[in-house]
Amino acid sequence: MGGLDLSYTKIGDFQMLLNKCIMSIQINVLNMSQKDLKQKAIQLRMQGMSYSQIKENIKISKGTLSLWLREYPLPEEKIKALRGNNPKRIERFRNTMAAKKEERLRISYKKVAQDIGVLSNRDMLIAGFFLYWGEGSKTAAATTALTNTNPTMLIFFIRWLKLLGVKKSDMRVKLHLYSDMDIEKTKTWWSKKLGIPLGQFRKSYIKETSQSSAVYKGYFRYGTCTVIYDNVTLLNYILMGLKYLGAEVEGRKNTKD
Repeated sequence: MGGLDLSYTKIGDFQMLLNKCIMSIQINVLNMSQKDLKQKAIQLRMQGMSYSQIKENIKISKGTLSLWLREYPLPEEKIKALRGNNPKRIERFRNTMAAKKEERLRISYKKVAQDIGVLSNRDMLIAGFFLYWGEGSKTAAATTALTNTNPTMLIFFIRWLKLLGVKKSDMRVKLHLYSDMDIEKTKTWWSKKLGIPLGQFRKSYIKETSQSSAVYKGYFRYGTCTVIYDNVTLLNYILMGLKYLGAEVEGRKNTKD
């Protein structure tokens, strides 16, 4: 019997042919679209736009734009205008970098807080010895003292002395200040920070200077502070503690070697 052969094989072949035709049409449309987009990108580039600006207009990735526009570099003056002399761009960059840094520090702080945990008295004792090893006075005959511009460092030193049995009322404070500072205001600031009354402050050393020749940054604007305790027995204990720690460090090193 004549007519079309509608067998499964013939229908399958027809469907494949139809799919190929549809795919070919889609590819041609896509190629035409890409060609139009490329032309548009080139036009925008010729107007002096950056990749970011072009990307906002035609929604093409920077990777594709770099391929399309590699033969269309911007003049040096335009690059400087886009990169170096754009206040908004600079501000965005600074804010982005600051946010990234803050996030890195937050992660580091969280990790170190987990690693250290709550400080025990033994932790404080050992930490104090190492602090004194690096920053403490070791030349005076009977004086235990620590000098710093950072009040937090000195607050820790005071806590360490108390751990060693020293009463806060027996500690003394001496300041190294500059003549152009507000001396009384600065002394009060240190007194409040350390929790030590002004009656326990010794006469401050005042260095002659002028505001025009000195720039005070951070805690330096409050001068330098020394917390003092006069007692030969305690000093000997601390110095022998440092000797012991030194032997421990050397011993561990020799064992490892």
